[in-house]
Amino acid sequence: MPHMQLKLLILDRDGVINEDDPGYIKSPEEWIPIPGSLEAMGELTRAGWSLVVATNQSGVARGYYNVETLNRIHARMYKAVNEAGGHIDAVFFCPHGPEDNCGCRKPLPGMILDIVRRYNIQPADCIMVGDSQRDLECIVAAGGKPILVRTGNGAKTEAAGKLPAGTLVFNDLAAVARHLLSGN
Repeated sequence: MPHMQLKLLILDRDGVINEDDPGYIKSPEEWIPIPGSLEAMGELTRAGWSLVVATNQSGVARGYYNVETLNRIHARMYKAVNEAGGHIDAVFFCPHGPEDNCGCRKPLPGMILDIVRRYNIQPADCIMVGDSQRDLECIVAAGGKPILVRTGNGAKTEAAGKLPAGTLVFNDLAAVARHLLSGN
């Protein structure tokens, strides 16, 4: 039996799974799913995809919320995804601010490389769905495949016209799921 290739999809959080807020998502109550995103995650999970979230959370460094609150926000996200029949395998987050010079803050590829190590896969087998330039640059820097959604900051990112070569663009996570599940 050839062993099954892990199908891993890396998702940015704000603007991809849930509505983005320029003032930061600072409480579980402010975490609002984008229509269709939870159902899409359910369909992907049922089709054998492993879903991992990779999110910059500089609001921690900035003092807008602490890690305990971030965990409560993520607990709400896990529960909502589970109720839609989906499963988030793990959440990777960078709690640092732009001036901390860490390697895990997107657009640097540190978070993706951590995920690659954790799942023992090749970066080229990674697909990341994001709504911002830094998401796309981060996965490309790691050697993976970028997908842009037009939700969150995605339409603005697309209009800026600096997408890395080979970036696929979809209206939202539900459209990404339809594409991936159609076998393309």
